[in-house]
Amino acid sequence: MATFANTTSPTPFGIYDNESSFQSDADSMVTFVKRKLGDDILSVELTKKQIFGNFEEATLEYSAILNQYQAKSQLVNFLGFATGSIMSGSEEKYIRENLEFLSRFAEPYAMEAGIGGSYNSISGSIDLEVGRQDYNIYTELTGASGGLFDNTKGKLKIDEVFHYNPQAAYRFFDTTSAINYLNNEFSFESFTPETVFYILPVYEDLLRGGQLDLSNRVRRSNFSYKIMGTNFRIFPIPTKEAKLYLRIRQYPDPTQPSYRDDTIHGVSNMNNLPFGNVQYNRINSIGRQWIRSYTLALSMEQLGYIRGKFGSIPVPNSDVTLNSSDLISNGRSDRDALKEKLRELLDSMTYDKLMEIQSTRAEQIQKQLKYVPVPNGRAIFYG
Repeated sequence: MATFANTTSPTPFGIYDNESSFQSDADSMVTFVKRKLGDDILSVELTKKQIFGNFEEATLEYSAILNQYQAKSQLVNFLGFATGSIMSGSEEKYIRENLEFLSRFAEPYAMEAGIGGSYNSISGSIDLEVGRQDYNIYTELTGASGGLFDNTKGKLKIDEVFHYNPQAAYRFFDTTSAINYLNNEFSFESFTPETVFYILPVYEDLLRGGQLDLSNRVRRSNFSYKIMGTNFRIFPIPTKEAKLYLRIRQYPDPTQPSYRDDTIHGVSNMNNLPFGNVQYNRINSIGRQWIRSYTLALSMEQLGYIRGKFGSIPVPNSDVTLNSSDLISNGRSDRDALKEKLRELLDSMTYDKLMEIQSTRAEQIQKQLKYVPVPNGRAIFYG
């Protein structure tokens, strides 16, 4: 009697052909399916290879549904990581949670706030000319060495504009001191008698930094500006030559950030998750019972298609109508019911759902503990 192991190309894809547990269950599956469909009493027009193929398809369907729900729970933690091989076994790993997705999502907000992000910050200056009001940022912005920036292409955003670089020392001490304002204006290289040095905690330095930034923005220049296309228009019209300093940023190409980021080529969606087919020898009894039932449903539907080619069989003085339509209908409904039941079960066990269950359980425990009698306001817990 031919067995799965000594059958040439027993399944269409051969994914599980070398697993010993799949081989032994495949032979048992033939007996199971044929007997469920009436063998020993009626002829079941299915070959072993057809049942082997249905067994493989049922196992692949089970693996695919499991991976879909694993992707629901774990995709956010895989985003950006190497796609790897489909046989990496990641589908069966309980990986650690991470906040990479949230950090990546928050990055553009940090960029707009000027506290981070994947952009290039450029500092330079423009030489103001007497009577000239419009200047081209892309061609007239120069760097510290005097050369033109050759990378100022694409969309730019101006962060800061100032026409005088104040002495930093005075700004870090009492920025509200009137005398310091005068020292700052006349560039006196000394501290005023009013400047008192305090030893303060670190958070005071942070508050002082915020005060400095606010002070810079409140103490505005008499000049203002307006962006018109690529032109920078300054108001009022300059009456003397001066240098205008700008800090600008370039909006990065989403696929080519300003720093090396290999995560762009990593996992981006369910399609490139490093998930392979679940190994049959690692499927427990719950999964194997589902696979048996699904194999039977596939075989039932297949038998209906085979018998449907004949419709009826002539017998003396009559015709016998075959039950092809019933087999096809029952096979389809059984398949749909099995998949729906499995999905409902997995829906109740996604990681998010498990957290909800644990939260509800914790609340119920708290409610029950309220009714535990505590003698004299004391309690002793063991364990």
